Amino acid sequence: MFEILSTVPLEAYIGGLALSVGLVIFSVVGGLEERAAVRNTLRQLDDYEVESIRDQELLAPLQERLVAPFVALLGKFGGRFNPPEYVESVRRKHLQAGITDPDKVERFLALRVLGFVFIPVWLIVMLIWNPFALGGMLQLAATGLGVMIGALGPSNSLKKKVQARQLAIVRQLPDTLDLLVISVEAGLGFEQAVDRVIKNVPGNLSDEFARVLGETRAGASRSDALRSMDERVQVPEIRSFVMSMIQADTFGVSIGRVLRSQADEMRIKRRQRAQESAQKAPVKMMIPMVFCIFPALFVVVIGPAMISIVANFT
Repeated sequence: MFEILSTVPLEAYIGGLALSVGLVIFSVVGGLEERAAVRNTLRQLDDYEVESIRDQELLAPLQERLVAPFVALLGKFGGRFNPPEYVESVRRKHLQAGITDPDKVERFLALRVLGFVFIPVWLIVMLIWNPFALGGMLQLAATGLGVMIGALGPSNSLKKKVQARQLAIVRQLPDTLDLLVISVEAGLGFEQAVDRVIKNVPGNLSDEFARVLGETRAGASRSDALRSMDERVQVPEIRSFVMSMIQADTFGVSIGRVLRSQADEMRIKRRQRAQESAQKAPVKMMIPMVFCIFPALFVVVIGPAMISIVANFT
């Protein structure tokens, strides 16, 4: 029998093994697809009642049954081993980015934990195993880039989201104040004007005004709702607007006049920001011109002359 097996070529063994593995994978995938089809069918039945608790759990998607508990566990682990001040600052940054879901904070802390776990693994891969066959400065650069991504990647991503939202709010503020001025001077109250802005000007600033309007309707004072918006946004222009509105409520100044002055000031600041960006453009263009455009220009202009000079002297 062993002699017969020894006469079978190695390719036949490999082919049979691959066929067996393929059949096993096909059966497992087929079973999973069948279960998924059954679950989808059960979800479509409105009057269907699942009797077993296990069947109820299986009706949930895989992300809720497996990924979400793992992420929550990592988030609790990260929150336990991080200072409370850092966790609170992460919550504030999520609010500044317009993210109100508390699960997002746990996911961020979980990403931080995975990032710090990724750093030693990446060091072992790049410095010991080196599967990409890199050497010298290129290997050190790739290693440093991986370490920076693992350590600073989630924080930088959250910071960019905050900055993008703040920039969108600053750009939207002058036009929003103009609409508020028109609505108030037309005879609407401040809450009705804010409601009109929410309906006609969608965006991040309108979302903040919607939250302010919801807090005032829930029983909070206008000053407290505006202060909460200032704490969430952390933009100097919004802070100036909030302080002006609070002073108008305190001293009984006309809201229309305050909004008019704020709208004029915001338009002036928008013009100044545009002029500042225009003044910065030549300075920012200097680096690519010196290192990219001028060398190619010198090669095209001076290159033929240098070739002629070298040919004549040699």
